[in-house]
Amino acid sequence: MNKIYPSADAALKGIVRDGSMLAVGGFGLCGIPEMLIEALKDTGARNLTVISNNAGVDGLGLGKLLLTRQIKKMISSYVGENKEFERQYLAGELELEFTPQGTLAEKLRAGGAGIPAFFTQTGVGTLVAEGKELREFDGKTYVMERSLVPDVSLVKAEVADTSGNLRFRLTARNFNPAAATAGRICVVEVEEIVPVGTLKPDDIHLPGIYVHRIVRNPATVKHIEKRTLSVPTGG
Repeated sequence: MNKIYPSADAALKGIVRDGSMLAVGGFGLCGIPEMLIEALKDTGARNLTVISNNAGVDGLGLGKLLLTRQIKKMISSYVGENKEFERQYLAGELELEFTPQGTLAEKLRAGGAGIPAFFTQTGVGTLVAEGKELREFDGKTYVMERSLVPDVSLVKAEVADTSGNLRFRLTARNFNPAAATAGRICVVEVEEIVPVGTLKPDDIHLPGIYVHRIVRNPATVKHIEKRTLSVPTGG
């Protein structure tokens, strides 16, 4: 089975439609599938539900899809860097399922593992627990959280072999593996594609069984959200 696609547009053809739920890997702008996000924008699909740790920043990452009003609902953990996100949410134009970061990661991991729900103490006694089942274990109260199984996952890796085995680079690993396993269809954007056998077994962070489509982006731009430089001192 050939998993390599010639372009991001081709990799998304036939699998994204209005109303789709997508999981998008990345943390801030680190490890985001930028080319796939651009291709998703070009599909014109609307009323999307997007699962992601955050929604990029204004004009970058998922921020592009907010500007085109293609996202109906975000399932996110952190939203503090995106003014358009804030504007749409406060104006009632964007739905938000605000989810603690660890809970969000576990929702994706559980979805990929075939676990429909789990119990956690995180969020008990807060707005996060409203309307959810509570149960007591060993004298402590837990809230039940449902797992997430998106229609499509868009992830970013450094290297893939032709079978879809993936290696992520440093902190770009973040939410990408969990997003990849959770999706019914997983599309991966990579910087390099190598023959099977090139990656040593211990260098494979995610096995290819989870990966359905691969596209190469040889011109990855690694954005920095906030550049901090030291100030030279005289001496």
